[in-house]
Amino acid sequence: MVSKKHWAPTANVEVGEVRQSETGAWVVSGRLAPNGTCPECGTPSRQRHGWRCRRIEDFPAQGQAVWIELRVCRWRCLNSDCRRRTFSDREAAVATPYARRTSRQAQLLGHVAHAAGGTPAERLLRRLGIRVSDDTILRQLLRAAQVVPPRARIIGIDDWSWRKSQNYGTIIIDLERRAVIDVLEDRDVVTCTDWLRRHPEVEVISRDRCGLYAQAARKGAPQAEQVADRFHIVQNLRMAIEEQMNLHGRATGRALLSDADNISTASNLLKSRLAHRKSREEIYETIRALRQQGLTCSEIGRRTGFPRRSVAKWLQFETPPDRKRAVLKRSSAWYFEEYLKQRWENGIRSGNALLPLIQERGYEVSVRPDRPAAW
Repeated sequence: MVSKKHWAPTANVEVGEVRQSETGAWVVSGRLAPNGTCPECGTPSRQRHGWRCRRIEDFPAQGQAVWIELRVCRWRCLNSDCRRRTFSDREAAVATPYARRTSRQAQLLGHVAHAAGGTPAERLLRRLGIRVSDDTILRQLLRAAQVVPPRARIIGIDDWSWRKSQNYGTIIIDLERRAVIDVLEDRDVVTCTDWLRRHPEVEVISRDRCGLYAQAARKGAPQAEQVADRFHIVQNLRMAIEEQMNLHGRATGRALLSDADNISTASNLLKSRLAHRKSREEIYETIRALRQQGLTCSEIGRRTGFPRRSVAKWLQFETPPDRKRAVLKRSSAWYFEEYLKQRWENGIRSGNALLPLIQERGYEVSVRPDRPAAW
């Protein structure tokens, strides 16, 4: 049998009785602590002025609704200097003032409404045993959206696209709560400056290295410390390394088998890579030749069918760029290419013999024995 304490919405509620009504709903009688604390002056009191019964709905049990009849006491304030003479029990963890459902059920309604909407959420909650209308669900969602968030001390500011490559706005995030604070309609210095001036509580601003947000932070929040976003630092480093590697081709990539010596015994995968490399070389030579004729990137793009940005990127290379490949993992036989090549040269040319060797080094994928031989 379920213990009475399991029917309590919070640990502060003492359950006295659990019964089932004629309609099948469960009724839980409970009360709060035997004393109260004045919300005005904080003085504890045990002098009861009166009490009333508050009826609120909780999570369903066994497919039936659960109603909590909570005995709410009214206490006398013992502080003669306090302007409050009496006060009632208040427990926000159980339910907010004037609410007809517990806080945890209201939170569930908000989550379901946010994911499904009004009518779909109503049908889903009805199957879960919570009978509520779609209008109530939407009101709960609107009520949750109107809650004033706490003041943010550490914020992150960055641009984001309403429509990629066409229309950009500004998003501001509270980095301590990891929640979106506001979304600005554009990424203009004046707009960002006005927002920062309305929030003087900001102490730290995390941003990218764009001068737009740096200028807005200096004007709108001179008291705040500006720091570089870790993501943008790593991104700038990656782009710089990638540009340097592209200027000199892909010489540091994985070595493939010799084109001239092993073309007759190369696998279909190798043949496909060789054909792809040859095609990229032809494209590179064509773009270079058109550029030497004095054509612009836009004109080269119209003649070749490539986007202007791709043409401009190819013209930065000194050699034909190779295809970018994913980082190899231990689940791929290509991760052990050098080791397999050494075993192959030593005379071990059977898939049944090569597979256990690489499995000892971390290769855990179960494949056919002939697969490692065609790496």
